[in-house]
Amino acid sequence: MKENSNFKIRISIFIIWLFAISGIIGVSSSAQDWFLSMTPLNLLLSLAMVLWHIKNYNYKVILALAIPFFIGFIAEGLGVNFGLIFGTYVYGENLGFKVFGVPLMICINWTLLTATTADVSKYFSKNIVISALVGAALMTGLDVILEVSAPRFDFWEFENGIVPIKNYIGWFVTAFIAHLGYQSFKVETNRVISWHVLVSIIIFFSVFLFI
Repeated sequence: MKENSNFKIRISIFIIWLFAISGIIGVSSSAQDWFLSMTPLNLLLSLAMVLWHIKNYNYKVILALAIPFFIGFIAEGLGVNFGLIFGTYVYGENLGFKVFGVPLMICINWTLLTATTADVSKYFSKNIVISALVGAALMTGLDVILEVSAPRFDFWEFENGIVPIKNYIGWFVTAFIAHLGYQSFKVETNRVISWHVLVSIIIFFSVFLFI
């Protein structure tokens, strides 16, 4: 049983980094547009790797995962349509299908980042409030990196190309609420997989800070 578990972990890590490294090479090449159009697939695959290792699937797991998804959707909807929470911005085409101007993939991203940063934040504290604060801080820090490449990748862009401070405040508060809801269900994910997913995302976008 343990051997099967280790095999799943190794396969998952291989897939995570295969797509991350291929993405870096592809986006740096003349085939950039095609690789960027595959962003939804990459997000879904990363989430699939996290979900594959969740223990004891039940309705609570579904509810837990739905919390950051729908909180993200509501927050992004208010932002895109009314300029609330994050500021005035619009989404491009590379995150795929939109509902009320919000790509459903960005909601998947909220779920993925909440689940993975929750695993990391639990190393700092078992207290849910502190853990949620750490998780929100991690997500906000990642957003700082994401914002640099987002317009270039046709993910999203703020009015006049300027990211307002309220965006980061909004990210932190929204992420904190999402973490409180998600972590209250105590979903048993695999921390090793969460680490690899999170680090691969950080490395991918960090590379393009310099290219």
